[in-house]
Amino acid sequence: MPTALLTLILSFAFALAPYLGQPFMGYRDDQLPIPQPEPPVQPAGYAFAIWLVIYLWLIVSAVYGVWRRPEDPLWARVRLPLIGALALGTPWNAIANASAIWSTVVIFAMMVCAIAALLRCSAQDRWWLRAPVGLLAGWLTAASFASLGVVAAGYGLWFGPVGWAWVCILLALMVALAAQVQAPGAWGYGAAVVWALVAIAVRNGAEQWDVTLVALVGALLVAGVAARGVLRA
Repeated sequence: MPTALLTLILSFAFALAPYLGQPFMGYRDDQLPIPQPEPPVQPAGYAFAIWLVIYLWLIVSAVYGVWRRPEDPLWARVRLPLIGALALGTPWNAIANASAIWSTVVIFAMMVCAIAALLRCSAQDRWWLRAPVGLLAGWLTAASFASLGVVAAGYGLWFGPVGWAWVCILLALMVALAAQVQAPGAWGYGAAVVWALVAIAVRNGAEQWDVTLVALVGALLVAGVAARGVLRA
């Protein structure tokens, strides 16, 4: 099957999967030894609306790819890792509802595939390909480390929920800044990461001001690097 068509099929499957099965609403108390009802590393609920934008843009991108870029080598090199991310992401909700540990492993694999796809994107068709792939990769960067923070705190490893929020925000920042530097024109990546970090700050507010502060400083850093890259691209 041509990779363009496979990307289109998986884009639809990825977008429809959460609505055809049981949606993932966060890790349940029975999935973690120490329940995490209000994890500080997790963005505020409104931030997850970005998935609708990601789903729709990926579908539009895939349709355009089949229609106008079915054999384009610049698209083909992006499709292979993108297919990996979409294939892993399609069953992810079911995995997350079954196992917090395995869902974290899978979402990190999704992140790696999505960033690999982003780094293969050229300046050609930046709105049709690089922007939606960037949004996916950026949000998965934030979501992967949020999942790690919730699960690690839920298993009582080393730090508490606040300590893991600090650790995972800083780790996410390291990955995000490195990826953004390597893909300087990919504003979608930085936008998704900033969206997530601001939502973490909103969730914590003044109650957990140190997490709020590190999230906001991180958002400013990513926004600055992304803006500089766009201006120079």
